[in-house]
Amino acid sequence: MRKFAFARFSLALAIASTGAGAFAASPMLPSQFPGRVLSAHNMVRAQAGAPGLVWDNALGTAAAKYALVLAATNTFQHSNRKARPGTGENLWMGTRGSYSVETMVGHWASERRYFVAGTFPNNSRSGNWEDIGHYTQMIWPTTTHVGCALASNATTDYLVCRYSPAGNIDGRVVQAAFRR
Repeated sequence: MRKFAFARFSLALAIASTGAGAFAASPMLPSQFPGRVLSAHNMVRAQAGAPGLVWDNALGTAAAKYALVLAATNTFQHSNRKARPGTGENLWMGTRGSYSVETMVGHWASERRYFVAGTFPNNSRSGNWEDIGHYTQMIWPTTTHVGCALASNATTDYLVCRYSPAGNIDGRVVQAAFRR
């Protein structure tokens, strides 16, 4: 079993690492994390005509706990839905220190290219809702709060965002105005 040095923990950000310099791509103080990740989300929501989200420390703490599990086990899978009732979840992973949080969130937002307005889960040009699931959770019209965390191991960064109320509900209509 690998040992992880616990570098830092706050309500918004967790970084588990076996070395220094986890953010070579975009130096960031832990206090900057909530504002940057929230801003990235709200920019996407504004483009879709959705109201902005509010940062939620409890969601951030829950995201941090799960991000640490992913980093410690070097796995990439969603948490058990029963362990987070009423809460949606987006996951991202990539090479440690190579991506800014804006780029990480931008990967989810890039799913917009497959999105079509309509009833979820029939919103994907490809016919596969998984091609748009991160994006639709980000712009889900009834979602009001988000909390995220980042954890790293020796090779990989893991971003976990939790959303409340959860999005991606079958049978609900998702529209997007796509303002520029």
